[in-house]
Amino acid sequence: MLGIMLKRLLRRQKPARPIDSATIPEGRRVYAIGDVHGRNDLLQALLDNIFKDDHDRGQAKSEIIFLGDLIDRGPDSAGVLDTAMRLKAERGNVRFLMGNHEEVYLAAATGDEKSVRFFNRIGGRETILSYDITMKEYIELDMPQLAERIPQLFPQNHVDFVASFEDQIVIGDYAFVHAGVRPGVPLAEQRQKDLRWIREEFLSTAEAYEKVIVYGHTINDDVLETGTRIGIDTGAYYSDKLTALGLQGSDRWYLDTAT
Repeated sequence: MLGIMLKRLLRRQKPARPIDSATIPEGRRVYAIGDVHGRNDLLQALLDNIFKDDHDRGQAKSEIIFLGDLIDRGPDSAGVLDTAMRLKAERGNVRFLMGNHEEVYLAAATGDEKSVRFFNRIGGRETILSYDITMKEYIELDMPQLAERIPQLFPQNHVDFVASFEDQIVIGDYAFVHAGVRPGVPLAEQRQKDLRWIREEFLSTAEAYEKVIVYGHTINDDVLETGTRIGIDTGAYYSDKLTALGLQGSDRWYLDTAT
């Protein structure tokens, strides 16, 4: 028991690499995309930018990571999921993190009334309306009726796709998560709840982490680099600015739909 505690203490005390010296393995190129939130128009524009950038930089093993919250708030969550599924099928080298909005989406897909009520409150209304239901039908349904309707409304291939999302991806000196990590807890021991939902405890600490943490979830006007954290949620659903981080070797750059 003492040995386990000592190993954990040593892991926590291990200094993290500063952002500017962080690297990913040679021959790889990574693009991380921030919270899309139903903006299929911006996603397609950003993907075009990524494909051009990837081509212009020359040969590498390229992959794309979505940081979660593909859905809700924006007008076309169903379209975003279709685009993401098609991208995965065509390119293969695409991975997706589970955001808090995907977690609630999956709960609502079961028809649980409490989950549907919460989903509706945090931006799920727009997601529901992006499927095969009119505004008139939506308004006329009470909450129990809406909860009963949703399992038939959400396509099973969308539900299965979202259920396949990951909680954490580590590449070289970077760890990609949706919301953040719990300070003082090794990456391998992080809880799903924190990876998908944490905010203040993660943002308010000056702790240096084992890896550079790349995250979404918390909106900023621009990319936020602080200590060993990089936040790339730029509020696409209302700002029209969807952002991606590019990484290769020790190089780091950004693409967005506002430039």
